[in-house]
Amino acid sequence: MLNSSVLVLNRGYFPVHVTHARRAFCLLYAGLARAINEQYETFDYPSWSALSVAAGDPAVGVVGRVVRIPRVVVLVAYDRVPRRNVRFSRRNIFVRDRNTCQYCGKPFPSSELNLDHVVPRSQGGKTSWENIVCSCIPCNKRKGGNRPEQTGMRLIHVPGTPRWSPEFAFSLRTPIHREWVPFLNVVDFTYWNLELQD
Repeated sequence: MLNSSVLVLNRGYFPVHVTHARRAFCLLYAGLARAINEQYETFDYPSWSALSVAAGDPAVGVVGRVVRIPRVVVLVAYDRVPRRNVRFSRRNIFVRDRNTCQYCGKPFPSSELNLDHVVPRSQGGKTSWENIVCSCIPCNKRKGGNRPEQTGMRLIHVPGTPRWSPEFAFSLRTPIHREWVPFLNVVDFTYWNLELQD
């Protein structure tokens, strides 16, 4: 239970992080954050721990009582917005490509995917967002050290640098709790940040 996910909001109620319940309780107890309930009321640790725990609520036992695990906490002092650029990493490439081979279009577990240079390094290809895609092992072997068009293969999506906001990235990596939805507003994010093409 202490490893369950908790959404962390900055002082302006903007999502900045997803942490585990253990860290959320530390923030609450230290007075650095307040828990938010389903009615959007905020609670410090003493008032949160005094709330009754309903059957089915995620909870943890502490000395002398059971305390409900918050699903959302808001930081008391932090009001920054996290940086918007996404780190170029294997994990984020898998997230961008949704664990799907960009040649055959089939989804795979991460352990059965590898990264492929669309334009091979031997032909001057760079290691960048625009030239790296997920590929399954059979497609990668078939393509070899060639460009996709040289082997009759096509990319299902043109690779590029992701333009995620933190709340969209959460939805791809972490199961979303019902209590998070009002703070994420994925539909609004998608509408305003979807790249337009001719």
